[in-house]
Amino acid sequence: MAALELRHLRYLLAVADHGNFTRAAEELHISQPTLSQQIKQLERTVGVLLLDRTGRTVRLTDAGAVYTDHARRALRELASAERAVHDVQDLSRGHLRLGVTPTFTAYLVGPLTAEAHARHPGIGLTLTEMSQDHLEAALLADDLDLGIAFAGAHPPGITATALFTESLGLVTAAPRAQAMPDRLPVHALKDEQLALLSGDFATRGHIDAYFARHRVTPRVTVEANSIQALTEIVQRTSLATVLPDAVTHDHPHLTPVPLTPPLPTRTVALLHRENAYQSAATRAFIRLTHDLVRTRGYTPPL
Repeated sequence: MAALELRHLRYLLAVADHGNFTRAAEELHISQPTLSQQIKQLERTVGVLLLDRTGRTVRLTDAGAVYTDHARRALRELASAERAVHDVQDLSRGHLRLGVTPTFTAYLVGPLTAEAHARHPGIGLTLTEMSQDHLEAALLADDLDLGIAFAGAHPPGITATALFTESLGLVTAAPRAQAMPDRLPVHALKDEQLALLSGDFATRGHIDAYFARHRVTPRVTVEANSIQALTEIVQRTSLATVLPDAVTHDHPHLTPVPLTPPLPTRTVALLHRENAYQSAATRAFIRLTHDLVRTRGYTPPL
């Protein structure tokens, strides 16, 4: 009986993911006959068919589905073991894979990255912006070390640590804000022209629910799928937007105008995979994040 090797597991997972030997072989940079031979060798080793080759696409058998689930977990744990072995405790080198949901790129990612580079210049950072469901899936797949998103219902295996409370409100150019009351009644927004995030942002859903609850239909003149675009538009026009108040910390030309009643707050949280290995770089970034949140005066979590 041939010995099982890690490449057999990687080959099987590639075929399972693509449903096709040709595309899997291209991704693996081996020939299709070699890939087919290696999979058959694996099937002989485990003593059961793992792939159903009879249809137009290659599918996992029931046994194959169970086997690949264990194989993915095994490869994930091995990758964690390799990172643990190469972890450098003095933080002279290392790497962190961070995922964030989109609104944080407007006010949190820049200061965090600057502080991390100042404290630990030898630590590399891979930053990915993604929706919260994709972020949580990436954490579970060990494609990320940490995520910054919102507290709430999370999939099994995800642990959340509250960071601060995020408040949203009207944001407008500083000169316009001077002519507005300290608190603007939500019903006054029917006379405001707004630039808002597009509907594929969770934050837009949060805003729309608030308007619907108070029976207000705002005049949405501009929709954008970029917070940077919104901040540029608002500071150069008479339009206002609705964003986290903290966005104005790094945009002196913008001013928050609290709404009454206020929008519901959200709890920002650090997410990670339960029981996952945390490198020295990951632990340092967690400490740094809590320090920066306190330094910037963000509202503590409720």
